[in-house]
Amino acid sequence: MNAPASTLDPIKAAQAELADFLADVEKVLDAVLPHARGDTLMGAARHLCMGGGGKRARPMLVRLFGDAAGAPYEHLVEVGVAAELIHSASLLHDDVVDAGMFRRGRPTVNARWGNIVAVMSGDLLLSTALGRLKRMDPRVTHEAIATVVDMTRSAIVEVESRGDLALPPDRLRFIHEGKTGSLFGWCGTAAALLAGNDDAAQRFSVFGRRLGIAFQIADDIRDLTGTDPGKPQYADVQARNISLPILIAAQKDDGLRRKLRDAWAFSAMTAERVRELGSAVLGSGALEASLERMDREIEAGIDALGPYTEVPGGAGLVGWARKLAASVRPGPGAT
Repeated sequence: MNAPASTLDPIKAAQAELADFLADVEKVLDAVLPHARGDTLMGAARHLCMGGGGKRARPMLVRLFGDAAGAPYEHLVEVGVAAELIHSASLLHDDVVDAGMFRRGRPTVNARWGNIVAVMSGDLLLSTALGRLKRMDPRVTHEAIATVVDMTRSAIVEVESRGDLALPPDRLRFIHEGKTGSLFGWCGTAAALLAGNDDAAQRFSVFGRRLGIAFQIADDIRDLTGTDPGKPQYADVQARNISLPILIAAQKDDGLRRKLRDAWAFSAMTAERVRELGSAVLGSGALEASLERMDREIEAGIDALGPYTEVPGGAGLVGWARKLAASVRPGPGAT
């Protein structure tokens, strides 16, 4: 594996070291998921996990958390690999639940191989991830298992809440935290445990969970504004998904709530109807309210970091959170 890079420019050094780390994670993933002729499960797992446009956000967080806590480099790579495998397993299972046909511009595993292969390849990735953690502090594995439990519970609540325009906002927050925040939090907890720093473990968990909630809200906002390159504008309206802007709009405006409820009662909606409802949500003030909630989650997460905001990895975490907030806003700050 590559050793951390060294250079006179601190910003360029940090970028180079992060790039080296992600390259090492990629090499290990490629070795853990080898090409094997006739191995259907491995082929399906590679189809999702390798070369499909994944951003590797979770391994990146692992490295930043690790820098902030002073965790050993080689073990951080293993945690980054495990985080990506757990995330990929959840995507495979989600696509079965949602009957998704495309992800990252490619056919989903369930679309190409069927639901059975998708579920079992997800199980393969999950068991592989947990198995690779066994050489570390047992608490890292225990926390990983607890994270999978959180992700699973939030997934079933999400299914049960589909189309429920009376869903309490705290229940949607529970879904967001379990779906994304729990794994973001584990990335921080694991890195801190490897460094033997219990204080950082608690702080990083809170930051990661808050950041994950903000991450999900940002996705909801992109759907509403049509700035997600992976799906058409108002896809959540079309799919009857309870996003934060839709929930806020429905609970602010009884008339809009009734229109959404009636439209969702039919098996299909015309593109014109979807645009009409989406535009109504966009014009309801729900976008601005969602941005405010996202900002509150980010600021609360940064506050939880405490003194770690001043160290290199912690500063990187703060910068990434701020960039997330800027990315869903129009104007010069958007990316």
